[in-house]
Amino acid sequence: MKIVAVIPAHMASVRFPGKILFPFHGLPMIEHVRRRALLAEAVSDVVVATCDHDIASVVRGYGGKVIMTANTHKNGTTRVAEAVKDIECTHVMLLQGDEPLLLPRHIDSFAKSIASDNLADAWNATGPIDLEEELDRHSFVKCAIGLSDRVLHCFRRSPCYSDFSMQQRFIRKILGIIAYKKDFLLHLTTLTASPIEQAEFIEQMRIIENGFVMRSVPVSPSLPSVNEPGEAEIVLQYVNSDEEQRALLERILQ
Repeated sequence: MKIVAVIPAHMASVRFPGKILFPFHGLPMIEHVRRRALLAEAVSDVVVATCDHDIASVVRGYGGKVIMTANTHKNGTTRVAEAVKDIECTHVMLLQGDEPLLLPRHIDSFAKSIASDNLADAWNATGPIDLEEELDRHSFVKCAIGLSDRVLHCFRRSPCYSDFSMQQRFIRKILGIIAYKKDFLLHLTTLTASPIEQAEFIEQMRIIENGFVMRSVPVSPSLPSVNEPGEAEIVLQYVNSDEEQRALLERILQ
């Protein structure tokens, strides 16, 4: 098994334009993600896939690897597929560039799950839902988990009516670590965008709607990401209050 980690990135974020270069502690957000990924033992390489020369220039300035892609991609999945088509690997791990609190141990744990499960086509890290209000927060995606940790459905607002304590048992937050068998990823991106994927802007639904198997890989804690401008301050506060995050920040700033 050979895993290559790819961070898709572009400047034209709808809710937070240019967020990928938003500075945290003197480093652009994408550089936090890239450096944290490099600390994981399970990936053989880490590259950034982008169509924007501003992003490419910043990443290369820090010594990072960049693959330039077309500027016609509507999501990170197809951008990553273009980037890896000529890379020799068995699996591709897509890392979201707006998750600057990414933990290297989550990547390594994730890789162990992939190695032990040859029946799945794709895997997505998921975290617990801690607050009831998060069930209806549309800025991040949730999913319902069935038997054998299979992801049954993804959504932005909970469709369930049971008590919060019950929903916590089977609804989890979709986190920014997604992996695919390389051959499956290349096939997936040839398929037409599925109805729910288009309506809800949830890329994972193309996998589910076409009958393929996506497995939940539970990790903890659920880490905040930056989907909207106001969430950047939440990330900064989290770093300041969490011992593991502070220690990791010191490592990547060296």
